[in-house]
Amino acid sequence: MHHSQINSDVRKLIADGTVLPAHPLALTAERQLDKTHQRALTRYYIDAGSGGLAVGVHTTQFAIRDVGLYRPVLELAAETAAHWTRRPLAMVAGLAGPTSQAITEARTARDIGYHAGLLSLAAMKNASEDEIIAHCTAVAAEIPLVGFYLQPAVGGVVLSSRFWQRFASIDNVIAIKIAPFNRYRTLDVLRGVAAAGALDRVALYTGNDDHILLDLMLPFDLRDKGVTTRTYFKGGLLGHWSVWTASAIQQFERCKAARNKDSVPADLLALDARVTDCNSAFFDVANNFHGCIAGCHEVLRREGLMKGLCCLDPNEGLSPGQKEEIDRVCREHADLSDDAFVAANLNKWLA
Repeated sequence: MHHSQINSDVRKLIADGTVLPAHPLALTAERQLDKTHQRALTRYYIDAGSGGLAVGVHTTQFAIRDVGLYRPVLELAAETAAHWTRRPLAMVAGLAGPTSQAITEARTARDIGYHAGLLSLAAMKNASEDEIIAHCTAVAAEIPLVGFYLQPAVGGVVLSSRFWQRFASIDNVIAIKIAPFNRYRTLDVLRGVAAAGALDRVALYTGNDDHILLDLMLPFDLRDKGVTTRTYFKGGLLGHWSVWTASAIQQFERCKAARNKDSVPADLLALDARVTDCNSAFFDVANNFHGCIAGCHEVLRREGLMKGLCCLDPNEGLSPGQKEEIDRVCREHADLSDDAFVAANLNKWLA
């Protein structure tokens, strides 16, 4: 599938920028798929106003592939979304593994009705740049791609600006999620996309949890041979946005409104630090992100959107002291939560 075949409203949605929560995986105490709460999560994100969903990604747990849940989880999200709303939604499927696996997943996602694939390169750690580009090109022949610069702490590969120039030159690349949690590497991607002349075709999405709001509101000036090109992040695709999503969408709209202005309100700039403080607890920064998935589960559990914290890997859970940190940010930043919104709609979503 070529990106020109995507529904025009969805294609515009991705290009203009939107909020794409990374969909978690709801499990029973026996580590089986909890369909009731999985549907509730999908309905929550839609009613919160998200522009789509990212399913089968890191937040969904890559291990779904090992237990036969990849297709069922993608199908459940797509079916739930189709029955819950008629508005256009950008459906993005996580793609992982070596080339043969990623191609198979791309075909699965495409057949279910997903519009694009978020391509993890974690399996290509020992590959050369040429080999990685060949891998990406092969997968892009199956489905439009969203690139993924994942931070090394959770399995990402360090990639050069030259790599991102070559990647952005692949015709069926429509966006890149930039999530190295590193300013220098973030600029490498922007410079690469600009050098490829692809800024009009490839939408920049932040995944930088340490500077979500700053990425979304600030201009980036890129210089080449004395010529300045100004660009912006268009949207976000974030595990952080799997929690407190309605609040996040309000923040996103404020950031969009602040773009292309001569000044940005100081209160909006300061809000970036508060969001980052919340993320430090949810994503377990103190323990090098070990509890990042369980931390999001804990926030959703407190609101009733999940029953427990179970991950497919029994070794994944909250780190020592993480619960107390989540207690702290929930208390200190309660105005950023979705507690009231969820309480008012939870029974409907669980029905």
